[in-house]
Amino acid sequence: MNLGRHSITATSPIHIFDARFDPDCQIFTTSTPAGFAVYRTSPLKLLRKRELSGGTLTAVVPLHTSNLLFLLGGGRSPLYPPNKVVFWDDDLEIEVAELEFRERVRGLACRRGWLAVALRRRVVVFRIEKQVTRFGEWDTCDNPKGLLAMASAAHATLLAIAGRQLGHVQLIHLPPCAPPAPTGPPPSSPSRKPPQTPTKHPVSIIAAHTTALTTLSVPPSGHLLATTSSRGTLVRVWNSLSGKLVREFRRGTDKADIYGVAFRPDERELCVWSDKGTVHVFTLVASGTSNRQSAFSPLTPFLPLPKYFESEWSYAQYRIPVQSSHITLSAPSSRSPTADVLDEERCVVGWIEAPSPSISDHGNTTEYQLIALTYAGGWYRLSLPNQGNLPTHVSTSSASIPISGSPPRSGSMARPRTSSGPSVLGRDKGKEKEQEKEGKESRECVLQEFRRFGRWDGWG
Repeated sequence: MNLGRHSITATSPIHIFDARFDPDCQIFTTSTPAGFAVYRTSPLKLLRKRELSGGTLTAVVPLHTSNLLFLLGGGRSPLYPPNKVVFWDDDLEIEVAELEFRERVRGLACRRGWLAVALRRRVVVFRIEKQVTRFGEWDTCDNPKGLLAMASAAHATLLAIAGRQLGHVQLIHLPPCAPPAPTGPPPSSPSRKPPQTPTKHPVSIIAAHTTALTTLSVPPSGHLLATTSSRGTLVRVWNSLSGKLVREFRRGTDKADIYGVAFRPDERELCVWSDKGTVHVFTLVASGTSNRQSAFSPLTPFLPLPKYFESEWSYAQYRIPVQSSHITLSAPSSRSPTADVLDEERCVVGWIEAPSPSISDHGNTTEYQLIALTYAGGWYRLSLPNQGNLPTHVSTSSASIPISGSPPRSGSMARPRTSSGPSVLGRDKGKEKEQEKEGKESRECVLQEFRRFGRWDGWG
């Protein structure tokens, strides 16, 4: 029997309803049919799991790394009514409070001391102290996805919600976010002073798109805002104070459902992921790495070319491997044909700081890397291409040993060289120029580590 390249496994993938990072990407939560779990983002570690009987959760939202979680019931058998937000104290393992609305809750965003709840046509903000008090309420257009984003850094004020008109964004400035409580010995350097109040009144409405919004994202500082629309081809970045368009990036040419956008904490790059299963990385600064552009882009000031030729494309990307090629020799799955379909390529992506893998670095240097979590239970740690010091071929054998099995093959692996080809050190200039022109290898994020979370670590 010829099995080809298919992997053999007797373990069916875990079904994850929802996965999301805390505002600082230090931890992430998952909700499954059995309950919910909290993991450390990197290095991956299961911190705690809570098995819940009687129903399922559609979302578990962490409030930074505190013991407070916000639970939303959902699925075919909701544990809580979908019009309630339950406050869960994970140290006490009890419900400590709840908020009830007259309609289904569509989305949540939080920061220290604050919670924003998105309903179908309004957003309600609460202050969380010893008691939960309503702070304010704003009307929106039809917002079935519950889009909203909240800046979470110390002294940040921005809350971005859907505007009253289609494709518009309303910017609300809340009281400044308090800095985190200090732990350990006092720092040697003085604490940062709060930023000065802007001299001009910040803009309150941005006409971002002409079609319905699909994502709203802000960096921790709240200085920028990223928006995408139902077309799924463009990502627009705005200045949240002036309302001016800062950059416009092109994800692709075909329509896609963009799942999310994440800013790098220092606001020098951002990443975008969609139902195409590909994570795209764009640079926001002019120095260093540059985004790809059409060969005709230098002619746009002189010729009436379509705006498409001015577009900036991602300088790096990574395709989430599809795992449907894995087969099993065990008994047929007992899964009902009417069960929820598992979306293998659906993922959520966040930024972390990790030790630099470059061999040219000495000492304890760190760099920003990406963590991608798939709804099939895959944990991917990705480093960005290192310009000027890039390997010509990335081997999955160099990745860290996973918990179970081997890393799936990426959909865009580098093509192996033939034995008659030149060596890495002795490549002719023509070949090097051809590879630079194609740019395929230099644009690929490097898989540093692949792990499994969910059923494979005893949870689920």
